[in-house]
Amino acid sequence: MTRSFSSRPVRPRRSVLYLPANNSRALDKLPGLSCDSVVFDLEDSITPGAKDQAREALRTFFSDGRAASLPAGMEKVIRINALSSPWGAEDLLAARGCKPDAILIPKVDAPEDILAVDDALDQTDAPAGLRLWAMIETPRGVMNAGQIARMARSDGARLDCFITGTNDLLKETGVAALPGRPWLSPWLMQIVLAARAYGLDVLDGVYNDFKDEDGLTRECADGQAMGFDGKTLIHPAQIAAANRAFGIAPVELAQARAIAEAFALPDNQDRGVISLGGRMVERLHLEMAERLIEKAKRIEARQGGDQDT
Repeated sequence: MTRSFSSRPVRPRRSVLYLPANNSRALDKLPGLSCDSVVFDLEDSITPGAKDQAREALRTFFSDGRAASLPAGMEKVIRINALSSPWGAEDLLAARGCKPDAILIPKVDAPEDILAVDDALDQTDAPAGLRLWAMIETPRGVMNAGQIARMARSDGARLDCFITGTNDLLKETGVAALPGRPWLSPWLMQIVLAARAYGLDVLDGVYNDFKDEDGLTRECADGQAMGFDGKTLIHPAQIAAANRAFGIAPVELAQARAIAEAFALPDNQDRGVISLGGRMVERLHLEMAERLIEKAKRIEARQGGDQDT
C-alpha cells in the first residue's frame, strides 16, 4: 500500500530545535521549552575531538531518566554522522540504544543512504516504530529528492521526514543568501514536492541570526506559505515565532470544524460534494479538515492549550 500525504500520521512539528549532544546546560533546560521536537546533534555541532564524549553524554542523558522526563509529546531525534564517516557506525549503535523517536541521517544524496541505515537497524532488531529522518542538503540530494522520498512509499517504511539543510546548500552551490531566499526557493519547493508525493513531513532550514526576530518571523511565514510543516531552529528564543507561524489560526480551525460538521449531517454523509457558505466543498476538503482538527488537538495537548507559545 502506497502512503500518501493524507494517510500519514498527524504529528505537530512546528518547531524543531537542534541541541549539541554534549551541551549539558542546554539539555537541562529542555523540560521548560515548548518546541515540538528536539534533535540531539552528534554531527555538525560536535568537533571531531569531542565525538566520543558527546556520544557518551547522550547515552547518559537517555539512560538516567532525563530524556523520559521531557514534556509529553516532545519528539526526540538523534542526528548521527554519516555511516561513511569514522564516527557513523558508533553513532548509529548509540542512537539505537537510546531508543529515540527517530534517527536523523545527514547529507542524504541517494536512496542507498537510507537503505544502509535501514538495513543496519534491521540487523540490530531495532523496533519497527523507530523512524528515520533525512537531511536534504547537497545538490545531489535535491536532484534525487523524489527517489529518496520514494523510500517511504509503503506503510511499513521507516522514512518519515525531510529536513532541508539550507546552510549546506548555500555553501555547496555558492548561491547568495539574500532576504526572501529567491535563488534557494526553487530547490526548497522541489524538496517539498518530493516529500508530499510520498507522504513525508518536511521541515524548513535554520535561520542563523537568532537575535533577528523580525527576520525569523518573515522567513517562518515564507516557509509556511511554501508548504513546510515547521522550521528547524538553533536557539530556544526562536521557538515562539515558529510555533506561531506553523500553528493553526482560530479562523482555520473554525472552518475545518464547520466542514466536518456539515459532512456529518445525515443528508450529506454519502455525498462527494456539498455546498457550504456559498462555496462547493469536496471530500478532499473534509480529509484536510479532519487532519487540521487532529493537529489542533495534538498542539493543545502539547502546549497545554496555549497555541501562541
